[in-house]
Amino acid sequence: MDNIQFFYEDTSFELKDHERISQWITHTVEQEGFNIESINYIFCSDEYLHQVNVDYLNHDYYTDIITFDNSENEEHIESDIFISIDRVEDNAEQQGISFSEELRRVIIHGILHLVGYNDKTEEEKSLMREKENAYLSLPQFQ
Repeated sequence: MDNIQFFYEDTSFELKDHERISQWITHTVEQEGFNIESINYIFCSDEYLHQVNVDYLNHDYYTDIITFDNSENEEHIESDIFISIDRVEDNAEQQGISFSEELRRVIIHGILHLVGYNDKTEEEKSLMREKENAYLSLPQFQ
């Protein structure tokens, strides 16, 4: 599972159970017909991710996730995925769900973008949510 790495910037958060999360991500990617070259998850603060958003995407707003697709081969995923722990905490509170559940949803949301799902239209959002729910509900990765 060395092809999935977890890093931390400007946060005291630390992901628990790296191995199980990595197996779940790998399973999801393989179910969608792709292979993982390398995925770097960078968990960070709101301010850190806001700066990434400004510097690299020219977007001056806060977000929970930014996924950079660095893949050179269509079937192989190579990516840097930035996740704001502050946004995940706020979103979980607003939705009345656990931090862990929201974090898992955001983690898999980034993966689904990498394998070709979008969320611009209502139809795309609906399919994305359906896929998120399917992968979140797998009992072997709970």
